[in-house]
Amino acid sequence: MNATSYPSLLRPLDLGFCTLPNRVLMGSMHTGLEDRARDYERLAAFFAERARGGVGLMVTGGIAPSIEGWLKPFGGRLSMPWHVARHRRLTRAVHAEGGRICMQILHAGRYGYHPLSVAPSRLKSPITPFTPRALSARGIERTIRDFVHCAVRSREAGYDGVEVMGSEGYLINQFLTERTNRRSDAWGGDAERRMRFAVEIVRRIREAVGSDFILIYRLSMLDLVEKGQTWDDIVRLARAVETAGATLINTGIGWHEARVPTIVTSVPRAAFEWVTARMKREVAIPLITTNRINLPDVAERILAAGDADMVSMARPLLADPDWVAKARHGKAEAINTCIACNQACLDHVFENRTASCLVNPRACHETSLRIEITESPRSFAVVGAGPAGLACAVTLAERGHAVTLFDRAAQIGGQFNLARRIPGKEEFNETLRYFRYRLGDTGVDVRLGCEPDMDTLRGYEAVIVATGVKPRALALPGADHPRVLGYFDVLGHDAPVGRRVAIIGAGGIGFDVAEFLVQPGPSPSTDVKRWNEEWGVDEAYCAAGGLKPRRPEPPAREIWLLQRSEGRPGRRLNKTTGWVHRATLKEKGVHMLGGVTYLSIDDAGLHVRIDGAERVLDVDHVVVCAGQEPNRSLADALQAEGITTHVIGGADVAAELDAKRAIDQGTRLAATL
Repeated sequence: MNATSYPSLLRPLDLGFCTLPNRVLMGSMHTGLEDRARDYERLAAFFAERARGGVGLMVTGGIAPSIEGWLKPFGGRLSMPWHVARHRRLTRAVHAEGGRICMQILHAGRYGYHPLSVAPSRLKSPITPFTPRALSARGIERTIRDFVHCAVRSREAGYDGVEVMGSEGYLINQFLTERTNRRSDAWGGDAERRMRFAVEIVRRIREAVGSDFILIYRLSMLDLVEKGQTWDDIVRLARAVETAGATLINTGIGWHEARVPTIVTSVPRAAFEWVTARMKREVAIPLITTNRINLPDVAERILAAGDADMVSMARPLLADPDWVAKARHGKAEAINTCIACNQACLDHVFENRTASCLVNPRACHETSLRIEITESPRSFAVVGAGPAGLACAVTLAERGHAVTLFDRAAQIGGQFNLARRIPGKEEFNETLRYFRYRLGDTGVDVRLGCEPDMDTLRGYEAVIVATGVKPRALALPGADHPRVLGYFDVLGHDAPVGRRVAIIGAGGIGFDVAEFLVQPGPSPSTDVKRWNEEWGVDEAYCAAGGLKPRRPEPPAREIWLLQRSEGRPGRRLNKTTGWVHRATLKEKGVHMLGGVTYLSIDDAGLHVRIDGAERVLDVDHVVVCAGQEPNRSLADALQAEGITTHVIGGADVAAELDAKRAIDQGTRLAATL
């Protein structure tokens, strides 16, 4: 496939006063580097690398226009003259690489994690601990001025424009809906007055910055919350924003408090392009569509159909800064594709850690994790072609070392081959496609179906052991009963499983197995229509917020998901995706029980004690997901022989199936050898 396969994607976009080289917008995402002046050199390197990769236009993470607008105390802010200098470092780095960048102005409103937060009305958010102060009329005018001053200072800092964040449930969005705006003055009471705040911000920014400055308005086209905006209200606002001076309108999907997932891996690709396409009939300025667009062919299809004028991708450009360049050179197979796992990006941000990427640990660490050509090539054996071994092997080979990769399996991937079978995790196939390409491109000698002996491994200067994990044995009377299966039997060997199943262990693997067993056929994540029914998204937009009753497909099995520890199963799952897994299984009728004591397994079923009472779960099979242990036998043998050995991935630490840690560890080790 060559560049001519993406003519719509790579076509320039004329904005009148400037022309963007292609139709790719790198959407706003918080990295954790925006908040301290000392991190702006790292932030500059992050954006500069993506500018070199050919992105048409980039948008920073949200920057507050005032202290009241902070997402968190001492968060990123551009409200004082002395804030300008740090931002100039960023814009100069981007412009030196021929790129363009806008700064997102984000006022958190009631989503602020601090006691100074403000909102249209004194209504606490369900996702933050503080009740906001209701803005007075004078306070509203002051806040509008804050937006304008922030935009003016962004121009002084060298930005090519700003994006006004009017979506995702932040302050401007809070003014727009009956849900959060209970005012009866000039700034609330009906849709016309509720939208006045947004329109005034856009109008006054345009007056202040002039006509040759990009002004993107992030419009919430689908709130996905009760008492959200109606479609007619959204169209009216879009037209008013266009008249007020917006250059582009970017699509916003869902509030942070919505109970519909919008960006996790189980959301179908381009699941919300339909709402942008619907808006295309209503306004004349270019529209940007967003969410779960991760491959060039998906973006090309949207643009060629006329459903949008640009595509916004944030996390895909974390995963691969050269995404656009690879598409331009007809090398889509070389793209390190975002799998929408959120484990190293959003989960890190919510933990006040610097964001990165599971499949690209260099993201946001460009200045410290350097992949440099070695001056002293060596020969390495990597044993194990799971995520850790793959990352280590291709990084070593990229640096110029001679690398042989061994695995006793007939295919690469290790336990990634189990993960990619879970409904909603089909994107994991893309990571294995990427690694297959990289192995060939870097010249790694791949030997599958092969277990190297000690004599073979003595021939290398060092051996990297990435032999993964082995399931922990179940110490329970009846553990060897024929109805007992391990998770690898189910996911790796397609062992027949009955209609009634108990799963021992409610960690990530237990939830994955439950979703695999409860799904009757192909996952809704591959079909937008089915997925909308599953989650209650109304493409007809009959009700405010775009919601309708959920209609989940009936479960394939009756499942009991059990854990020893007290409390609700799934509490330890990742913050941004765990609630999706819990909600999915709840809708499928899965019995999720904590505080379970396992007693025995026999012909009657699984004997347990719950709340002091013994009972028997009459199940056809018991699937054991009770943890893993490092598979270190090879490492121990090598070290006993005095062979230089490095242990990575699950063979080092067998905590769940942690691909994020495995890929990071493999990459970092290879960068130092």
